[in-house]
Amino acid sequence: MLLDRINKPGDIKSLSKEELTALAQEIREFLIEKVSVTGGHLASNLGVVELTIALHCSFDFPKDKVIWDVGHQSYTHKILTGRKEGFDSLREFGGISGFPKHNESPCDAFDTGHSSTSISAGLGIARGRDLKGEDFSVISVIGDGSLTGGIALEALNNASQIKTNFIIVLNDNNMSIAPNVGGLSNYLEGVRTADFYTRFKDKLADQLRSTKAGKQLLSTLVKTKNGIKQLLVPGMLFENLGITYLGPVDGHNINDMCRYFNDARKVKGPVIIHIVTKKGKGYEPAENHPEKFHGVGPFDPETGVSEGGGGLSWTKVFSRSLMVLAEDNPKITAITAAMPEGTGLSDFAAKYPDRYFDVGIAEQHGVTFAAGLASQGMIPVVAIYSSFLQRAYDQIIHDVCISKQHVIFAVDRAGLVGKDGETHQGMLDISYLTSIPNMTVMAPKNRWELTDMLSFAVAYDGPVAIRYPRGEACQDFERFRRPVVYGKGEYLFEEGDIALLAVGNMVASAANVRRYLKKLGYGCSLINMRFIKPFDEELVRDAARRHKLLVTFEENVGSGGFGEHVEHMLCQEALGTDIITFSLPDEFIEHGDVKTLRKELNLDDESMAVRIVTRFIGK
Repeated sequence: MLLDRINKPGDIKSLSKEELTALAQEIREFLIEKVSVTGGHLASNLGVVELTIALHCSFDFPKDKVIWDVGHQSYTHKILTGRKEGFDSLREFGGISGFPKHNESPCDAFDTGHSSTSISAGLGIARGRDLKGEDFSVISVIGDGSLTGGIALEALNNASQIKTNFIIVLNDNNMSIAPNVGGLSNYLEGVRTADFYTRFKDKLADQLRSTKAGKQLLSTLVKTKNGIKQLLVPGMLFENLGITYLGPVDGHNINDMCRYFNDARKVKGPVIIHIVTKKGKGYEPAENHPEKFHGVGPFDPETGVSEGGGGLSWTKVFSRSLMVLAEDNPKITAITAAMPEGTGLSDFAAKYPDRYFDVGIAEQHGVTFAAGLASQGMIPVVAIYSSFLQRAYDQIIHDVCISKQHVIFAVDRAGLVGKDGETHQGMLDISYLTSIPNMTVMAPKNRWELTDMLSFAVAYDGPVAIRYPRGEACQDFERFRRPVVYGKGEYLFEEGDIALLAVGNMVASAANVRRYLKKLGYGCSLINMRFIKPFDEELVRDAARRHKLLVTFEENVGSGGFGEHVEHMLCQEALGTDIITFSLPDEFIEHGDVKTLRKELNLDDESMAVRIVTRFIGK
C-alpha cells in the first residue's frame, strides 16, 4: 500500500509519477471506506484528490500556506499531512475535524468552515509575509460556487490592487452543494469551453519558433496577447482585474497541474489557475448524485445507500407546510443560498420555478433581494441555516427590519448541529435576531407547531423568524395543538414548586427533566414559550408569582439569549423569584454528535435535573 508510506508532510515527494496515480486511487478507496462509517463530506473530497496531490508535490507544507475555502474538501490534505490514522474518529467528539484546524496541524494554515473567505485570508497572509520579509508561497483554493460570494469578489478586487505574489486555485466543478447558478457560473462555463484558445496558442507558438521570421512575429503577438484573448476567450474577467489567468487545466491530471503550479510560482503578482474537476470523481453513486453525497451520513459503500433515515425531519415538515401554503397563496416565494436540498426547497423549486430563487452562495444578497420582493407585496420565505444567516446580519437590520418588510426567515439547523463543529453550530441566532427592533422570533415545540407557526408567519405583516433544529422533528405533545397567538406562550402542565420555561426543541428536554423531578416528589409546571421575541411577559410574571423557582431552557448562548431576557425582566420588576438558566456556554463548541456534546456541556436531561434539585434543596 502506497498510503503506508505517507506518514508526514513531504512523504509524497518520494513517489514516482506512476505511483502518484496509484496513490490517488488508494486515497479514494480509503475515503469511501472511512466516510461510509463516520459520515462526512464525500463528493467534494473525491473531486480534489489529484488536485491535492499536485499541490503537495509542488509546494512545501507547512512552510508554504494553503487555505481551503470552506474546508470540507481538505480530507486528502489531512491524509497527506500525517493524519490518516485519525479518520476512524472523523468528526467524532475528540477526533479529527472535518474542516481545517490549525490546532490539529501547522499544515492547516487557516481555520475555515464558511464559504468565500479563502482569497481574503490568503491575501492577508501573503501581505503579512511581505511585511515580515519572509519567502513562501500562499495558495487559496476556492470553488466556483464559493466565487459567487460577495467577499470573494471583494478579495479579487483587492488582490489586483495589492499586487503581491499570491496563487488562487479555482476548483471548478460546476457545483457548490447544488448546481451553480448565475452569471459567474455562465462565465466560467464559457471559459471552460474556450480551452481551444490555449491549444491554438500553444500550437501556433511551436510553429512560429521554427523560423527566424516566425520568432519575430511571435514577439509581436506576445505584445498583443491581451487583444487576442479578448477576441477568443469570453470576458477575461480575471485578466481585466489585473490577475494573471492560467488554464483551464484538467483537475485529474497530476502532471499538468504540477506544471501549472510551478509556472504560477514564477508569476509576479496575483495569479489564478482555473482547474476543472468532477465532484464525486471515482465513485459512481457520488458522480451521479453529487448533491446527495456532498454531506452524507453512514452508508453502504457497495451501493451508496444511506443507513437508517429516521422519522420526518424538521426540514421536511417545513418543506411540506410551505408547499401547502404556496398552493393557495401566489404571493409566497422561496429563496435559498445554494442549498435547495438542505433547506427543503427542492420540491418548491420543481413545482413553482417562477417563485423560487437560488441566489448562489450569497446570503447578504438573498436577504436584501427578499426585502425587495416584500416591498412589492410578495411574501418571501428565506430558508438559510442559522450559522449562515449570521453572514447577513446587517441586511436583516437595514433592509428588512427598519422598514418592517414582510420577510419570513426559516432558520434551519438552529442550536447544536453536531459533527460539523464550531463553524456550523447554530448557537447565536436567538441573540442576534432578538437584538433587532421589529423582529419577531418563534420556535416550535413539535412538527405540528412548525406548520402552524409558518401559517401564522405568512398571515403576519412584518419580519418574522422561525428557528428549528437539525434532525427528526418532535412528535410529542400532539394533544397540545392550540392556535398561535402573537406573543403568547402556553402551559402544558400546571403544578407547584418549579416552573420550567422552554423554547423550541428544548421543550422535549424540559419535559424529560420534569419527569425526573416528579419522581423525586417535586411539582413542576411546563411552559412552552412559543415566542422568544416578544416573549409572553404576562405568562412569565404569573409563573414567577406562583412558583419558588423558574428554569429556562434554550439551545443558544446565554449572552443575549432567552434566559437572559427573562432574568432582566424579573430584575426590572423586582419579582425576586429565583431562576436557573440553561443555555450553551460562552465558547465555540467543537464537533461531535449532539447527545455527546450535551453531556459534555452538562445540558443532558439528567445533569439539568440534578442542578435544579440542588438549587431547590438549598432554598
